[in-house]
Amino acid sequence: MGLDMYAYKTKQKFENDVDFDVNTDEIEELAYWRKHPDLHGWMEKLYYNKGGQHESFNCTTVKLTEEDLNKLETDIKEDILPETRGFFFGQSSKDEDEVNLDLQFVKDAKQALNEGYDIYYTSWW
Repeated sequence: MGLDMYAYKTKQKFENDVDFDVNTDEIEELAYWRKHPDLHGWMEKLYYNKGGQHESFNCTTVKLTEEDLNKLETDIKEDILPETRGFFFGQSSKDEDEVNLDLQFVKDAKQALNEGYDIYYTSWW
């Protein structure tokens, strides 16, 4: 058990920014993280800022826009992802490999947006 985190791209267009249904036949994985709780905490804050209502930020969806990705990129580069803890979450390493993976995700997600995809984040723990 542990924190598994996913970002997907899809041609499906979401009407809501959070808690939308996904046709899993039409998705392509952009990124996968295992136990990167600080990034998860950043996504959780985004989820609630966009109107998310679930008590637990688990198995929920949040759409990522270009503005969101620009903010995420800045926060990664400035090393200000919120320190996040949770049962089975592990710890974010904040090493160069993890930072590079996060920045590569942002780059790939922006490219996918430019190609007409919607991007979303979800997790399971």
